[in-house]
Amino acid sequence: MIEPVVLKGFRDSLPGEEIPKKKIVRILEDAFSSFGFVPIDTPVLEYASILLGKGGGETDKQVFSFSDNGGREVAMRFDLTVPFARFFAQHFSDLPLPFKRYHINKVWRGEKPQKGRYREFIQCDFDIVGADSALADYEILSMMNHAFQAIGVDGFTFHVSHRGMFNALLSSLSLESKSVEILRTVDKLRKIGRGEVESQLCEITGDSNSASRILEYITVEKDTFSSTLDCLEKLCGECDGSRRMREIEALLKETGIIERFILDPSITRGLDYYTGIVYETFLDKIPGIGSVCSGGRYNDLASLYTKEKLPGVGSSIGLDRLMAALQELDSPILSNTRSADVLIIPQGNGNREMALAKELRALGAKADVYLSENPKPKRYFDYADKNSIPYSIVIKEGKILLKCHKSRESFTLDDASEAYRMIKG
Repeated sequence: MIEPVVLKGFRDSLPGEEIPKKKIVRILEDAFSSFGFVPIDTPVLEYASILLGKGGGETDKQVFSFSDNGGREVAMRFDLTVPFARFFAQHFSDLPLPFKRYHINKVWRGEKPQKGRYREFIQCDFDIVGADSALADYEILSMMNHAFQAIGVDGFTFHVSHRGMFNALLSSLSLESKSVEILRTVDKLRKIGRGEVESQLCEITGDSNSASRILEYITVEKDTFSSTLDCLEKLCGECDGSRRMREIEALLKETGIIERFILDPSITRGLDYYTGIVYETFLDKIPGIGSVCSGGRYNDLASLYTKEKLPGVGSSIGLDRLMAALQELDSPILSNTRSADVLIIPQGNGNREMALAKELRALGAKADVYLSENPKPKRYFDYADKNSIPYSIVIKEGKILLKCHKSRESFTLDDASEAYRMIKG
């Protein structure tokens, strides 16, 4: 016999986890739609040339790539942003501008599995392409805030920064040619600490003074968004990036959500394609789990596939990591794992029970009919318990006998509408 196992970093999802996960996805889809975002989908497999070299050296090492049966070099998508850039370039003439999309699906990375991080995981992406403005940047930030509020996440903070400001600092230090290495090193600050980052910066720059200047910039901490921006501007100089951040700050203030946002210059994002604002999201009670929603502006990514100028900005919620965090926070959204509102146990030929189930569903209840022949109470109560179904119904002598499994109370009812009101109570 074949041993039933799954690959390391991959996993099955049982109903108790999948039901709340699907609920979160529905909440996110409604949130995205309320902002005018529309859904798309792309293939799991792309030509390797489409994906490789777009996220950076470390990302390339994590891409699952191989030769298919036709000898083509193919790869599994490692995120939803690079395939989206290809998608948009290919379908450019059929799509409106600006284009606001969302895409919720699985991606694959061959990285080391750890808590809340797997090799196969779900990303929830939302992007705007065709607009390079503070309004577009703000729209994504506002969408992030709206989405986390809709899910009911308890305590979250968005850390934002701007690649353009950091690049202006590097330019003043004549380090533009080493920007990729420096950005990736800075991106590790939370993982390896200040001392190790400083050591690596000294090695990259070959200059302890430059390393100190960079470290001073990425560790600026002030009381407010505005005071931090003032301090950073003194270090890197006024530039397009700082002016954009002031516009975004004004929008965050005007709409009353700026308290959720921290200007954090240590946020650089490890992927190479970001060109402007970048951001990560941390849960206040468990910051150690890492960012659960990240993204930024990528004005040059689509230019790899088309001559059209297609600036973009977007964000991605890591659903599996968010689920792990919500579980640790004991979030109420994970508590409802019921497969149905009521279990109907057929008697005889089951005709009346099937008719009742249809009536209840029409009223808005989720009704499950127990399909095993000659049901015994122990079996259907076990079935209801494993599916977290709170009520069961038996029809006797034309009456509906409704039982609440938690209280053990039973009720004799006349019709489906009365049963529905009790179930939905």
